[in-house]
Amino acid sequence: MTPTFADIEAAAARIDGLVRPITVAPAGPGPDPLWFALEFLQFTGTFKARGAQNFVRAHAAAETLPAAGVTIASGGNAGLACAWAARDAGVPATVFLPETAPPVKISRLRDYGAQVRLIGPEYKQALAACREFAETSGALAAHAYDHPLIAAGAGTLMREIQARIPDLDTVLVAVGGGGLFTGTAVAAQHFGIRTVAVEPRGCRSLNAALEAGHPVDVTVDSIASDSLGAPNVSAMASAAAQHPSVRSLLVPDEAIRAARQQLWDSHRIVVENGAATAMAALLDTGSGPAYRPEPGERVCVILCGANTDPSDLVQRTRAFLST
Repeated sequence: MTPTFADIEAAAARIDGLVRPITVAPAGPGPDPLWFALEFLQFTGTFKARGAQNFVRAHAAAETLPAAGVTIASGGNAGLACAWAARDAGVPATVFLPETAPPVKISRLRDYGAQVRLIGPEYKQALAACREFAETSGALAAHAYDHPLIAAGAGTLMREIQARIPDLDTVLVAVGGGGLFTGTAVAAQHFGIRTVAVEPRGCRSLNAALEAGHPVDVTVDSIASDSLGAPNVSAMASAAAQHPSVRSLLVPDEAIRAARQQLWDSHRIVVENGAATAMAALLDTGSGPAYRPEPGERVCVILCGANTDPSDLVQRTRAFLST
């Protein structure tokens, strides 16, 4: 069931004081009204903290949080948020990841005290193992994106953005499985704000669902697949994307790579490839940007996560300075 704005309001009350409020910043001093929502400053490094806290706290309040704790399958970021929220609530977390998960995320999961299990080359194998573990252990199964409590928690981000930029016209958001997109779109529609859903060409689960009329399995092959590589989008996201205020766009990996580098070079902002995907829609990499704002259009790009190794960015900068 797709969450309503009332669900987002309830989530905001539930997680108040448990997550960091959003910081928004102008992209530059020039006349173009472009803003960055710096959600990579969130606890655990991504927006996922919002949905995880909402999920865990709602179950704790309902006394449905078992002693066996919670379990989740993830590309990394949702697992980090789930482990953090579980630790905060005093219950264990068991996180299933693909064997291809970035080492930086595996290390941080263990720092949070999670039991980490690496299963298969893709998310779908980790998800199957997680479901089996939940059935045999009694642990509460969370989901990386396909749950109303997760999406409603993510939607609190858009609620905060609108409070800080009340005359905002458009928000750009990266899409993987659709949790952040769903919450963002529902809240944006409440405020009369357009939502631009941006995906890599090699991870186009929402775009493919819109094309087919329902969620479908897609091939996952992108530099952003560790955070946006869901094999299919949620039914909630597919439903939210039907609204006329939503536009779905695809960007190539080279634009994502360029956006991540530009955010570092021009703004000293370090994000992961998944977060750079939203910014990539505004870049012209040869054939024009995927999204070209109208004159005076007030646009906010959600920079949703920074669980990455920044060494490649820094090395490039050092090489430039040494020439």
